[in-house]
Amino acid sequence: MDSWVRFSAQSQAKERVFRAAQYACTLLGYTLQKGGAGIERLKMVKQLEAHMSLTRKLMRLGNSAEAVEAAKRAMHLSDSVLRLCLTVAHLNKAMYFACDNVLWAGKAGLLPKLDQDKWSQRSFRYYLFALILNLTRDAYEIRLLMEREARSSHGGSNATWTFPPSSPSPENGDLSHPHPSSSSFPAAILPLLSERLGRQFHLLGMVLRSNPPLLLDLLKNACDVFIPLDRLGIYPTGQGFVGACGLASSVLSILTIVHPWLKLKP
Repeated sequence: MDSWVRFSAQSQAKERVFRAAQYACTLLGYTLQKGGAGIERLKMVKQLEAHMSLTRKLMRLGNSAEAVEAAKRAMHLSDSVLRLCLTVAHLNKAMYFACDNVLWAGKAGLLPKLDQDKWSQRSFRYYLFALILNLTRDAYEIRLLMEREARSSHGGSNATWTFPPSSPSPENGDLSHPHPSSSSFPAAILPLLSERLGRQFHLLGMVLRSNPPLLLDLLKNACDVFIPLDRLGIYPTGQGFVGACGLASSVLSILTIVHPWLKLKP
């Protein structure tokens, strides 16, 4: 009950709920269109989606200042990679929210001559760059944790790559066996490569299982990144996929608000 009270008290949580509803409408509209629903029903779903989007833009007024403050806090991090990724990501979020505020003014009729398509493309570019930096941060943290796990599992020493013993050749004075052909070298390496990849995937699984906040942040950013990619025309995926990704990332965001320990820090 305490978690629900804390959840309801935060405007960010309400915005996440509206976001989930918006992308649920997107997914529903795609499903109805594929199912051959009537034009009136599709129009109603589209209007509901537009209202949800406009409400979210209204609720995000002033978020630019919060993003700038987050960037200021990130500048004091000791890790240089995290400091760079988080600071620039928050600054891009601030620009994204600023463009979003301008879009809200245009849709609300306060700026009737605003080129909404231009500002929408601009906001999605900032959003995409912020997500790329967030994914870079996730990959960096995963790498650090995998290295730490590898050191602990090997008693503090790094794993070494071992090759099979070299075959005898005329150069070392052993002529009892012919020198192996060059085609046998890849065949000998493939099992080692497969074993090494297997260890890396095992380490990755262990790291993600033992760090739910990192796993949720990675999944959320991976889902979100397809939205600006589609909107900018870089990697079109379709309305249904965008709706599913947006809904999934919204649910994950709500989880991190209901259970704050699931939020990745810093």
